[in-house]
Amino acid sequence: MTKTELYRSLDYVDATREKRTRMASLILIDPGLIHPLLEIIFEDENPVSPRASWVLEFTLKKKLHYIYPHLNFFTTHVSDVRLDSSVRPLAKICEFLTKAYFSKMKNEAQDVMREKHLKAITAACFDWLIGEHKVAAKAYSMTSLLLMGQKFDWIHPELKMILEQNYSDGSAAYQARARMTLAKIK
Repeated sequence: MTKTELYRSLDYVDATREKRTRMASLILIDPGLIHPLLEIIFEDENPVSPRASWVLEFTLKKKLHYIYPHLNFFTTHVSDVRLDSSVRPLAKICEFLTKAYFSKMKNEAQDVMREKHLKAITAACFDWLIGEHKVAAKAYSMTSLLLMGQKFDWIHPELKMILEQNYSDGSAAYQARARMTLAKIK
């Protein structure tokens, strides 16, 4: 499938789980489509970009290792995405990567992810946490940053300060996740 054909296929993807899953199954069959999919995602003003993000999330939920050859590209551009409908799935992907990296079970993520990747994910998560984004992206970012604090000792104090400052203005869901995160920091 060419990038043009991929664009056309993404036109038929909508917010339903069924269509996201169907498109992700095509990517799972042909992991060579990951890079063109990432290119579409990072065309942030493109209305197809969020659809590509949804499909990547569903793909990586099943086969996270498909992103490993593209980590440099992914982490270089992940902070550039501004559309909320793209940020949420990208924050979830960052959470997948962070959980894999900090897993107690040995896995490939621990071998392929470098400090520069972790720092780029950290920067994106802090941006999403303090930016005007929906609570889901903030929640995924909290989880990633909580884990990143195991490697970078400056993260937990920063995270704690941000959560405490924004707590009173946050939604009930934000407050619940912030309480959980703050409890784990202490």
